Amino acid sequence: MKRSMRLSMKLFVVLSLAGIALLGFAGPAHAQTAGGEAKAVQATLFGMTTTLADTGRLASGASDLLQASSIAGSVPSLLTGDALHATTAGDPSRVESEASLGSLGMTLSGVTLSADFVMARAMAVSGSAGSAASEVQGLAINGVPIQVTGAPNQTVPVAGGVLIVNEQSTGSSGAVANALHLIVSGLADVVIASAEAGVPPTSGTSLPPIGGGLPGLL
Repeated sequence: MKRSMRLSMKLFVVLSLAGIALLGFAGPAHAQTAGGEAKAVQATLFGMTTTLADTGRLASGASDLLQASSIAGSVPSLLTGDALHATTAGDPSRVESEASLGSLGMTLSGVTLSADFVMARAMAVSGSAGSAASEVQGLAINGVPIQVTGAPNQTVPVAGGVLIVNEQSTGSSGAVANALHLIVSGLADVVIASAEAGVPPTSGTSLPPIGGGLPGLL
């Protein structure tokens, strides 16, 4: 009962902060359009994709806030987590997206992955390069702690594939951030905490889709 109350309070605080953040987008309208999306989990296993706490797509040019939250979530036979949360908010010239979850537990093809807390953030502002960041606490693989360096696209080899920590792509059109991205060749592509924010590009730079994977691995 106490644990449920703590999780409920955590969700209440996060949702409240998300609502406050939207107020910061007020301002004059611009001709540009914008878009964003956030997901706590996107898991593709044997070609079938499951998403948890998915905001859906923020409409281009919309001044809006989309969010999705759950006290707990799971993908059967693959992963579990709690306090799942995703939000994307913006106006025609600015978009911010964020996704997070706690108590991650995942087992796939002999690889057991756990983390205490995982979060990804992405921001795009018209006329500026996009920015991406992530936070990963208590990461371990098969019970062995993994040092998170904070560097973009840190790779950790796993049986049959790779784990990418703080995966990100940024450019003039915006940013994509995936806090954790596990790829097991021919089997699965799992993204934990994914955030995307985009505005019209100023130099033709394009961004890969969320959870796009690495060439040749899947």
